Amino acid sequence: MIGNSHIDPVWLWPWQEGYAEARATFRSAIDRMEEYPDFVFTCDQVVLLDWVREQDPELFARIRERAAEGRWVNTGGWWVEPDCNLPLGESFVRQGLYGQRFLLEHFGEAATVGMNVDPFGHHAMIPAILRGQGMDSYTFLRPGPHEAGDLPDAPFRWVAPDGSWVLACRIPFEYCSTEGDLAYQIDKSLAQLDRTVDPLMIFYGVGNHGGGPTRANLDSIARYQHRGTYGELMLSSPVAFFEAVRAGAHEEELELPRWEGDLQHHAAGCYSAHSGIKAWQVRAQHAVLTAERWAVIADVLGRRSNPSLADPRVDLTRAWQQVLFNQFHDVLPGSAIEAAYADARDQLGEAISIAHRITARAHGAIARNIEVPFQEGTQPVLVLNPHPWAVRTTVDMNYGMDAAFRGGVLDADGHEVPSQTTRSAASMEHPGRGAVAFTAEVPAAGYALFRLVPERTVPSTSLTSSGTSLENDHLRAEVDPETGWLGSLLDKGRGIDLLSGSSGGHLQVCADDSDTWGHHVVTYALPGEELGVERVELGESGPVRASIRVLRRWRSSTVVEEFVLHADGTALEARVEIDWREPMTVLKLRLPVALTGPAATYEIPFATMARPVDGAEEPAQSWVDLSGTTAAGRAAGLTVITTAKHGFDTSPADSPSPGFSPSIGITALRSPAYAWNDPRPLDAESDVGVHDQGRQAFRYLLVPHDGDWRHASATRRAAELRQPVRAMTESAHDGILPPRASFASDGGGAAMITALKGSEGPVGGSGDGSSADGEGGDVIVRAVETQGVRTSAVLDLDLVGRRLRVDLEPYQIRTFRVPRSPRRRVREVDLVERDLDGAPAVRSRRIASAPTW
Repeated sequence: MIGNSHIDPVWLWPWQEGYAEARATFRSAIDRMEEYPDFVFTCDQVVLLDWVREQDPELFARIRERAAEGRWVNTGGWWVEPDCNLPLGESFVRQGLYGQRFLLEHFGEAATVGMNVDPFGHHAMIPAILRGQGMDSYTFLRPGPHEAGDLPDAPFRWVAPDGSWVLACRIPFEYCSTEGDLAYQIDKSLAQLDRTVDPLMIFYGVGNHGGGPTRANLDSIARYQHRGTYGELMLSSPVAFFEAVRAGAHEEELELPRWEGDLQHHAAGCYSAHSGIKAWQVRAQHAVLTAERWAVIADVLGRRSNPSLADPRVDLTRAWQQVLFNQFHDVLPGSAIEAAYADARDQLGEAISIAHRITARAHGAIARNIEVPFQEGTQPVLVLNPHPWAVRTTVDMNYGMDAAFRGGVLDADGHEVPSQTTRSAASMEHPGRGAVAFTAEVPAAGYALFRLVPERTVPSTSLTSSGTSLENDHLRAEVDPETGWLGSLLDKGRGIDLLSGSSGGHLQVCADDSDTWGHHVVTYALPGEELGVERVELGESGPVRASIRVLRRWRSSTVVEEFVLHADGTALEARVEIDWREPMTVLKLRLPVALTGPAATYEIPFATMARPVDGAEEPAQSWVDLSGTTAAGRAAGLTVITTAKHGFDTSPADSPSPGFSPSIGITALRSPAYAWNDPRPLDAESDVGVHDQGRQAFRYLLVPHDGDWRHASATRRAAELRQPVRAMTESAHDGILPPRASFASDGGGAAMITALKGSEGPVGGSGDGSSADGEGGDVIVRAVETQGVRTSAVLDLDLVGRRLRVDLEPYQIRTFRVPRSPRRRVREVDLVERDLDGAPAVRSRRIASAPTW
């Protein structure tokens, strides 16, 4: 019998109410321990402990005392119970980094059992992440037996795509109970369990808005124990339960059931509810990850030059905590009250502001130390690339310089690069202010110097455009003026056109009578009404990029879709601006392809997953791929990458309507009422708030390829789309850094650096992260295999003059602590940044390091 209180810090109430409820619930639990000497309380969500610590130090001290006795049991190990599908893989790492380190600092031990009782599905790499954070077990509620009936009713081995596994167990019936007698709770739970298994685990305690186990709960357990009604009832914890399961399985030589893949589905509408929180989260996550990278680069190169600067980790911790808190499973999925999203916007805005300040400070320190010679009539521009691989991209920037500027741009070697003037961010005219786009090649996790010059000769490119077509050396796109959709997208080099010959609508709207969560919804791939085309027109046209704009209207709403082709682009970009005024609707972007035998692949955190082509609504990180066979018998496919959309379907031929080709569907928006749970009827007379009313914007890429999804480099393209390079104007000055430099590179292959950061300080120590030799904190580098293949990678860390040779199994996550001093060895660490016992030696050698200032 697991006494607990699931607390939603935000849901049908604001966070301030959850803040107070955590203290009240924990005090109640401590008081019950005084009254019932055998009572054990299970706590998860570390943020709640942190809240109590800062509000009521006396209560927190009592909690620590009970934990030392073994009667207060901390599980979960994560900052909150997050949505377990949508955040980046690195966010799941940070949930445990900050959660487990808090437990280590204040309780002396980390959690060993992962616990997410309330989220609406669980991605397949969670076992690998849990293992990396020191947890070997996992308990959860959803999906329930009616949603995933083939899941075992007893403990099972949950195996991740990389082969890692944890012992997992689904909570029967409910994680919380009423405040009274528990006979109903126990009866309902036992009805879902395999009674031949021993032991069994049943949760009780008032929850959601807190409360915890009551006297009536505990008295009823004692009463039924005395009567022998249900066998032996033990007041216990998930930790003790899983220990007993392991011991029993070992003694009886039992082979526990095995489950591979994710744990889905529940509340499919949450993949797309409230577009705003999804977009804010994507922006915040990438901003903080970027700030981490630049902070450690600037710190290593210039630590001693300005000792008055504060340690950026303090600010980064605050930023991450705001990001992690707003991944809570009633915030990020869109299921909270409307007021909660004003708070979420402000909190994520704080995180983004912190990240941008750290990034700007680091960029300024780096820029100040670059040699920038004075050249009359030119404006130096520094372009900084946050990605640990080299990029060739289009840079957009607003500038201020002599009014005679005509858009010329030179690279560091004095060679002119393609450029074109663009629309300024300001509506008013101001002498010398304007905007330019130019093509830039920037080293991995590094920078390159360019110059704006008065004149340009317009270097020739292959990019051409008309009112209905765009073409470069790689692609030719043709827009049908009647439908506003692509009639053709020809991959010229491969001779593949996956859109020519396909059929079906593109932008379709249909009524959506599902509740906020989308309970009982399997698919939103429904027959709908096509948005009418008002206008198709040429947008930009220049040597860097060209575009075609399509304006559509439906009732009081408009959708503008701008197809953009860059001069050397191998993907077609689409920029979507929506002004939506329709409640209780769902808007789908459908992308039909001329393929037979299609197979679907979805990106999940740190991995990919094959899913059926059956029209079901599915979650994805940033991309979905549909590959199959062309009419000519060639293996080919189309990958779709989005900036901030997570709800997708892959539908077979004749779905959602007869005559449709196989297709990828993007759920662009849903507009249900806020926090409305079916079957409660909506009051037709009430003025309820509705999701996704007004303006929003997002982008997506269409990437045609031959072979399978691995040929699209989708994960790297997604990172570049979501977090572009940054351009900044710079002055002329002396410096010790060259005009181009790279600080870290993963080579651009299957192995990808996902984290480059300063190490955390010692748990319970000063937190300054200083190495033993006084040269500052170490550098943490995390590499992940992204294509499901065994690979070897070379990680060049010019930042500290090290080259690592790393072997990775499919989807394996490996983390390394790299000292700044060459006298100290590189060590492999876990996801909480603790040394791995028995880890093999890391192969590394010294290389030339970047100059320090």
